Amino acid sequence: MHWIDTHCHLDAAEFGGDAVAVVGRARAAGVVQMVVPAVARGNFATVRALAHTHALAYALGIHPLYVDRADDADIEHLAQALEAHRHDQRLVAVGEIGLDHLVPDTDRARQERFYAAQLRLARAMNLPVILHVRRSADTLLKHLRRTPVPGGIAHAFNGSDQQALAFVALGFKLGFGGAMTFERALQLRRLAQTLPLEVIVLETD
Repeated sequence: MHWIDTHCHLDAAEFGGDAVAVVGRARAAGVVQMVVPAVARGNFATVRALAHTHALAYALGIHPLYVDRADDADIEHLAQALEAHRHDQRLVAVGEIGLDHLVPDTDRARQERFYAAQLRLARAMNLPVILHVRRSADTLLKHLRRTPVPGGIAHAFNGSDQQALAFVALGFKLGFGGAMTFERALQLRRLAQTLPLEVIVLETD
């Protein structure tokens, strides 16, 4: 069986720069493709280089937990990067973008402004999005209804049945990540069992 890892931050320090070995082990296990999402302007070039070096896919975007240290000009830089690489077949989405309502003392209004701006870019470029969803599903959905995009992935989804179906109705797939392995994640496990298999994606994060 062949697998696609739809969310792998291969440029993260935890990998120790050992991308060759990581990709090799993944492919030996049947993972035929991996998507490496960016989190900030500073790693746009890194994820693109990784994708081209190792024949992977990548996404460009500004993560909600990075917007506090991002400049407003970073949105324009993202727009320029998306335009510059719009014919790059390895560029598959705008991401990782979204909202994080779990981490305290974050500027939610700023997160929402960056999220809305990046949705507009995805719509303009006709690209799907990779969404960071932490206790923010309803607000994410509200913006998606205002600014429809060509689908995408609700990453690390841990919401209700109703929210799951709302994402699916908007053309999204759902990734559950490692949370589904938690003993207390009974609702998440039940949701994974009841949803059609074609709307669930694999992700390691």
